[in-house]
Amino acid sequence: MRTAPTILHLDMDAFFASAEQAAKPSLRGKAVIVGGLGPRGVVATCSYEARVFGVHSAMPMAQARRLAPNAAYLVPRFGLYRQISEQVMGLLRELSPLVEPLSLDEAFVDLEAGQAAWDEGSARLAAGKLRADIRAVTGLTGSVGLAASKMLAKIASEQAKPDGLVLIEPGSERELLAPMSVRILPGVGPATGDHLRRAGITTVGELAEAGEDELVRLLGKAHGVGLYAMALARDERAVVAERDTKSVSVEDTYDVDIHERVRVRTEVQRLADRCVQRLRGAHLSGRTIVLKVRRYDFSTLTRSETLRGPTDDPAVVREAAARLLESVDTTGGVRLLGVGVSGLADYTQEDLFAQAGAAAAGEPVGSGEEVAVEPAVEPVPVAERRWHAGHDVRHAEFGHGWVQGSGVGRVTVRFETPGSAPGRVRTFRVDDPALEVAEPLPLVERRPGDAGVPAGSPAAAGEG
Repeated sequence: MRTAPTILHLDMDAFFASAEQAAKPSLRGKAVIVGGLGPRGVVATCSYEARVFGVHSAMPMAQARRLAPNAAYLVPRFGLYRQISEQVMGLLRELSPLVEPLSLDEAFVDLEAGQAAWDEGSARLAAGKLRADIRAVTGLTGSVGLAASKMLAKIASEQAKPDGLVLIEPGSERELLAPMSVRILPGVGPATGDHLRRAGITTVGELAEAGEDELVRLLGKAHGVGLYAMALARDERAVVAERDTKSVSVEDTYDVDIHERVRVRTEVQRLADRCVQRLRGAHLSGRTIVLKVRRYDFSTLTRSETLRGPTDDPAVVREAAARLLESVDTTGGVRLLGVGVSGLADYTQEDLFAQAGAAAAGEPVGSGEEVAVEPAVEPVPVAERRWHAGHDVRHAEFGHGWVQGSGVGRVTVRFETPGSAPGRVRTFRVDDPALEVAEPLPLVERRPGDAGVPAGSPAAAGEG
């Protein structure tokens, strides 16, 4: 293990909820809960103001509503979160070529590999600058842990929350770990934790005292040896640069099981189009189309079809997904549907028009010239648009806003932007032709000479 705290772990603070607060001035300082809003929904994340009421990630949304009835409940906007994540990951890659993303809002960085740090002092400087850059570029905050290993850096970032920096000095690791719960260690989940508790082991110190032989007897050789090493603060895992994306997929869980076969087909077509949008957004194509169906009894079926060559043609993906659906019995109802594309490439092969036509006719797909095909984008009828709570809209007269809620043929919109004061609320018919779905606005308003000023901050408002 290295002798300097040059492994950094970044974890953005309440990422989804913080992004929503930054985008919506009326929600700053208030309880915000992001997740699925239906009866089967769960909390994806929540603001620190909501955590005061006992709300936490993975909690059933119905329980969250009982604990915090006055909180703002929003559907996730993953497009916005990915944009912010790309900005953050870009800042990390400026520090080092070795960046290991764990999720949209979390990553390890080997500062030594990028010569950004070589000792405690330089590591602190690099981490401090990173936190300032993240705030300037995104308007959000992140917590940073520094240590000589990945395990300890992640523990340090947990201690740093929210919006802090914690460095674990080499040599102090065992003393720090000893009183902590065994659940703090990688690989110790609820089942392993309960098994150790029944053996009288609840802390990392007790794990170390038990010895390697006893842990091997309790947990098996591989797990026992690994946990004993971690209990002694030994973690030789390297930071691994991000791997290539293996697949692109989208899925929806429905509040009420879908029984009508026509509706199931329509949903599969819609998911196929969304999947292609994401595929094209990543400048990728793929050969294998995958359909996922979770039925009323929680049984999950997957079907796949491999094409002769990679494609990003929505017609091809839609038709393949429809064929796959024909082999699935949806009697009794469907609670989840998903469409994915794997076997990815950064180019498109085959004559896409021919491929779509041959596939529809059940003919074998032959090779042909590469053809550039523009996606067929059909406008969604206004009456069929879904007004999701928290999503962006634009009104011909009132400008940009976001959906506060909808129902009984009405949609309520608050008109404000990241850089404005809290805005006014107005209600419209769901089929109002002046109201349309909009793209998220940037969270940060830039000015010449600025690295970036968080929208809505005193500086952005011209205050001292």
